[in-house]
Order: sequence, then structure tokens, then C-alpha cells
Amino acid sequence: MLLQSSSLAAVVLSSIVLVGYLAPVTEAHSWLECVNWQFHNPDKKDWSDKGGECLGYARRFPLGHKFASMDSSPARHYQQDNKNPNNALPCSDGDQGEEPGMDETLAEPRDAAYNRKGWGKMTVTKVGDEICLRWPAKTHGNEDSVVMVAISKNANGKDPTQKGFNSNIVAKLKFGNCSGSGGKDNTACGGCFPVPVRASGDYVLQWRWELNEDEFYTSCADLRIGSK
Repeated sequence: MLLQSSSLAAVVLSSIVLVGYLAPVTEAHSWLECVNWQFHNPDKKDWSDKGGECLGYARRFPLGHKFASMDSSPARHYQQDNKNPNNALPCSDGDQGEEPGMDETLAEPRDAAYNRKGWGKMTVTKVGDEICLRWPAKTHGNEDSVVMVAISKNANGKDPTQKGFNSNIVAKLKFGNCSGSGGKDNTACGGCFPVPVRASGDYVLQWRWELNEDEFYTSCADLRIGSK
């Protein structure tokens, strides 16, 4: 039996609604993809995969994933508790937070979070060197948001509290400094800053992005800093 046009339209509409309901939703929240991005041409800062390579990563960063793809299984982005963000856990433990991320807590020894089990390398740098961080736009590259970069003050110590990181901010970077359309999910963005004066040793870097007021996303990495 042929369906009348009105009945057919209702069936099609129901199918569209059902498909939309079942389709997975991608959370457009960013994270620190690379801690030590090296440009092929330093005079032309291209954040895309063609423009350089990554020589250092966040803690326990799994290699082999397509850029900007780690929204789930594993999820890389970590949103701090927005009720009291300045007292929130600064580095994700994989459990706490508005949106728990992967485990980025301090390893013992520190090197155990790098270069094993398919994880990326730790960043090695020197005081005064330019260090460049890279992250995916996740559709927010056209918005007026800021990334705050903090580096702990004491060598070889434990992770600071969030208040401790807040008192050691070394750079404020424009989130939407991108190569391509910042409105796309997988557009590459980034920013650079000089490594501040520190005694030789290992330090903790925190990348902290404020998407909206009191809505913070963080990533943590270790830096091995040498003298000039």
C-alpha cells in the first residue's frame, strides 16, 4: 500500500529526529596537544601538521591519535570544578572535575609519564629559549578567550596548587592564534613565549584555558630546564 504524502513526510521526519538523537555529540573543548612545537620555517609560524613537528608532550600523552581527535576514549580535555576553580585540582587525576580528563598527575619518577607505553617525550629546553605550545581550536578559535601558562618556581618539586600556579603565570596567549579557520574543530592553534629564569632542574607547566567565566580547562606537563 502506498503512503500518502503527509504520512510519508511524518515517517521521514521521525527518522531524522531518531538519527539526530542517536548521533554521538562531540564535546568541543580543547587541551594542550603539544608542549614543544618546532616549526619547519621559524619565519612562517604554521601550526598545522605540515608546518612543524612536536618534540615534547603533556604527561601520559598517547601517541598515534589524529590531531584534535581525543574527545573520548580516551578523553583528553579536563574541566576543573567551576564552583571554586582557584582551589580545584590543577592537573587531572582522571576522576575529578566537571569533565574528567586523562591522568596528568605527577609521576614518580617524573620520567615515568613519558616515552613509554606509547606516550610522548618530555620537553627539554633552556632558560631564554622560545617554547611554543599547540592546541586544537575545537570550534572556539574565533572567540576572545585566553590561555594562561604557568611554570612552577621550585625545581624538582611537587605539583603546585592552583593558587600556586596562579602566582607563577609566565605568559598569556591568545587562544585563537590559529592556522586556518578557528571555527573548525581540528584547526591547529598555538602560542610561544620565552622560558623564564629558573635554576637547572625539572618544573611543571600548566596550560589553563578560560573558555567562559570560571570555566577552565587545564593540561600539565614537565619541563627539564637547563641554564643558558
